[in-house]
Amino acid sequence: MPEPTPDITRLPATELLRRYQDKSLSPVEVTQAVLDRIEHDNPVVNAFCIVDPKQALASARGSESRWAKGAPCGLVDGVPTTIKDVVLTKGWPTLRGSRTTDPHQSWEEDAPCTARLREQGAVLLGKTTTPEFGWKGITDSALTGITRNPWNTGRTPAGSSGGAAAAAALGLGALHIGTDGGGSIRMPAAFTGVFGHKPTFGRVPAWPSSAFGTLAHIGPIVRTVGDAALMLNVLTQPDHRDWFAIPPDGCDFTTGLDDGIAGLRIAYSPDLGHADVDPEIAALVRSAVDVFASLGAEVEEMDPGIGDTAEIFKRHWYAGAAAAVAEFSEDQQALMEPGLREVATEGAQYSAVEYLDASAARTVIGAKMRDFHETYDLLLTPSVSIPAFGVGLESPDPDAQTRWTSWTPFTYPFNLTQQPACSAPCGFTKDGLPAGLQIVGRNFNDALVLRAARAFESVRPFQMPDAINVQH
Repeated sequence: MPEPTPDITRLPATELLRRYQDKSLSPVEVTQAVLDRIEHDNPVVNAFCIVDPKQALASARGSESRWAKGAPCGLVDGVPTTIKDVVLTKGWPTLRGSRTTDPHQSWEEDAPCTARLREQGAVLLGKTTTPEFGWKGITDSALTGITRNPWNTGRTPAGSSGGAAAAAALGLGALHIGTDGGGSIRMPAAFTGVFGHKPTFGRVPAWPSSAFGTLAHIGPIVRTVGDAALMLNVLTQPDHRDWFAIPPDGCDFTTGLDDGIAGLRIAYSPDLGHADVDPEIAALVRSAVDVFASLGAEVEEMDPGIGDTAEIFKRHWYAGAAAAVAEFSEDQQALMEPGLREVATEGAQYSAVEYLDASAARTVIGAKMRDFHETYDLLLTPSVSIPAFGVGLESPDPDAQTRWTSWTPFTYPFNLTQQPACSAPCGFTKDGLPAGLQIVGRNFNDALVLRAARAFESVRPFQMPDAINVQH
């Protein structure tokens, strides 16, 4: 099969919309080009578990008609978009990467983010892969197989939104929904060299509630910061079903995006006071931090003092896994991945007092970060401490028998604190593997995180793979 022409599929959503408006491109033309690319690339990387060309093209034709009349129905009318397969989507099964889910039941509801995208005219292409219930930091499952990193197919794209990130990196859609309960947007963004934003908790309404509770966020995985801002304008619209949701404040995330970072006080922590970081990753992040100083920010190396939060996160995450598994029969649980069952079994053994102690410790961490941001506008860290490792492994050293949290000490602390945090691509290792810079903001100030990421992007723009690097 010949390689499809990449030009259209590489355009960000903001540029697609401009071209729809001036009629130099049509949503049908773009959607067909993306579907052709999915047909070519997905067998190699396995980013999608569902692709629906018939529905996508019907949606694109409707969008084309609206644009021809100069009357788009919303902010993302005609933009090819994907949904992670843990998020409800009317008409498609939400299997959550699990053999326990019956695909033949009724699927008649959209989650809030799906509903908002549909209302705003997005062309829904299909659903992207996830590990079972999104429980781990890589993307493979007994149901859908292994998802691979486009920069090196022998390496993982991380997870649990690895399908969305791989799709974003290759131009298999412009906008992608990810979820993040401990780093599941930022880790795959870092490993695949795309931009991923974990909004402030509650900023994007969610329903049904995640089994992982108030750790779980929903946000964009895209190729440009402008697309993330555009997507947040859609995703943050209210939905009464989420009682955790932040009331809308009228924020337009695209406004002020190019205002720069001159005068901001920014802290840089290379290790959060305890983490081991691969030397190449450390050097790439250090170089990225220098860009912020060159753009007029006041950058100071400073650790926020929250310490190692792994045990506190573990109590919350493992208890969530226990809750996710508890609704299934023993026969169904026997179909689940052994690692998930092990984590859930341990989580089920925590007492209420132990869980409440972990919750109390979490509030202390949150308070420390609130205090920290009284002095510093932003915090910079590596997104992930290592480059992408081999597919099929939960951790890079299988003999160590460690869980995924062992190699991502920079992401989950900010699920505990519920702060906005993004991963921006910041270069490549000598082996050609992407690295990510994490930008963390004070609670509710997603706009500043995006503004800083945009300033960095203006100096270090995103790069797409020229072609999938197939490794055996």
